[in-house]
Amino acid sequence: MLSKEQIEEIKEHLEKAQNPLFYYDNDVDGLCSFVLLRRATGKGKGVAAKSYPALNAQYSRKVHELKADYVFILDKPLVGQDFLEEMDKIQIPVVWIDHHDVSKEPYDKNKFSNVYFFNSAHNKGEGEPVTYLAYKILGKEKDSWIAMMGCIADHYLPDFEKEFAKDYPELWKKDIKKPFDALYKSEIGKIAQALSFGIKDSTTHVVQLQNFLINCKNPEEVLAESKYNESFRAKYNDIKKKYDSLLERAKLHAREKIVFFEYSGDLSISSEIANELSYLYPKRYIAVAYSRGGIVNLSLRGKKVKNFFDKIILKFDGASGGGHEDAVGSRIRKEDLEKFKKMFEEEADRKNE
Repeated sequence: MLSKEQIEEIKEHLEKAQNPLFYYDNDVDGLCSFVLLRRATGKGKGVAAKSYPALNAQYSRKVHELKADYVFILDKPLVGQDFLEEMDKIQIPVVWIDHHDVSKEPYDKNKFSNVYFFNSAHNKGEGEPVTYLAYKILGKEKDSWIAMMGCIADHYLPDFEKEFAKDYPELWKKDIKKPFDALYKSEIGKIAQALSFGIKDSTTHVVQLQNFLINCKNPEEVLAESKYNESFRAKYNDIKKKYDSLLERAKLHAREKIVFFEYSGDLSISSEIANELSYLYPKRYIAVAYSRGGIVNLSLRGKKVKNFFDKIILKFDGASGGGHEDAVGSRIRKEDLEKFKKMFEEEADRKNE
């Protein structure tokens, strides 16, 4: 968790900002953290950062276009030096809030004096998701449903669970003990999954979705039939059908200690598939590989999977990745997939011995 001093410092930045620009990671945690801060402050525009793995210089033009006076980066583990250099040139303050286990020195403090870095993974606690941090910083109790979605989608059960269950009993279940129980068993989980699919739409439709959420009065409105969410509901229904089919195919690859599933096509949802597989097979190591062109996106899950991922990934040229102790995302060349699969299976077998 961030310290009280850090939270107060972030509040001061939010108050100073007159026309902030929020860059957020292209997932439910990123989206919900932005929506919470936007609803609380009534200021700023949001941009879903789809570049992998870093927020790079191509996004800096938005700062110029919108004449932003502040930049807030939410839930991005890496920010390119080229982006920071551009912000330094025009002296725009950059407030970077994250929770991934990355280096404590992601930038040169002497070079980038305008960058303020806050990371819950570096303090005592559990590396709480950015949605949780946003809720604690400025969130309003009436927006706890937004905060809950971002938390459970990022595999975190927040400390306001009981209050939420009391306020929204129709969205909760009594037997929820783990974050993914909420994600896959409850109504609030269904809405969170819908957002996960909806944010994979075109930039225009993602902007429509975030603006729709900013103005939602209650969670029931999110999936209710309305002209304001037509494109979102259409995208959700389309991806849900494909997702269910892919998940069933993935189950066929379940072995005693591991599930390694490969697929290709035009739909990159390896993270979502890996999450549900880890829920269905909690004692196994999960790897979902999505291939497109000459690149493979990998989503890995399992107890302390990052430990042996960090060891494996060093053996692959041009590979990148990182994440949390039990959840990792990576990108490798397609030609290296078979070698990675063999090494991953060997490590998983050793861990399970």
